[in-house]
Amino acid sequence: MDAQAAMAGSSLAFSRGCHPACIACRDRADGGLGLKFDTRADGSVCAVFACDTRFQGYPDRLHGGVVAMLLDAAMTHCLFARAVHGVAARLAIRYHHPVDLGIPASVVARPLRTVRHLYVLEAELHQEGLVRATAEASFFRYPDGRRWAEARDPRLA
Repeated sequence: MDAQAAMAGSSLAFSRGCHPACIACRDRADGGLGLKFDTRADGSVCAVFACDTRFQGYPDRLHGGVVAMLLDAAMTHCLFARAVHGVAARLAIRYHHPVDLGIPASVVARPLRTVRHLYVLEAELHQEGLVRATAEASFFRYPDGRRWAEARDPRLA
């Protein structure tokens, strides 16, 4: 097994441990988006999404909230590929063009920088050669072994 395959396999196992019922990663048969991220040699991650009509917003367009979920999930998986369990602190999205239904789109994310426990990443959603949406987000490292509420308020530990 090459290093990229090992990294992708460990990323998948890591993500299932962090959020086993995630709507973005859960199988389509179980009501999820069924995203499967591949880790690339440059450290970015990529997944393809079918843009099914059940995710319609305006007629013939993918709902903007689903676009946001795709971008967020890609950046989260980019962290998972580095064995980092993070949660979004800030997410800024720019919608460049509508995302058409029934035409597959790909979502790609890559790291930009790390400042102590804060990770900054970017993501793009592509369809038919156009960048349809972009995002930049900051993620905090999720405290290992504790629920998020416990991490925010030590009295709950």
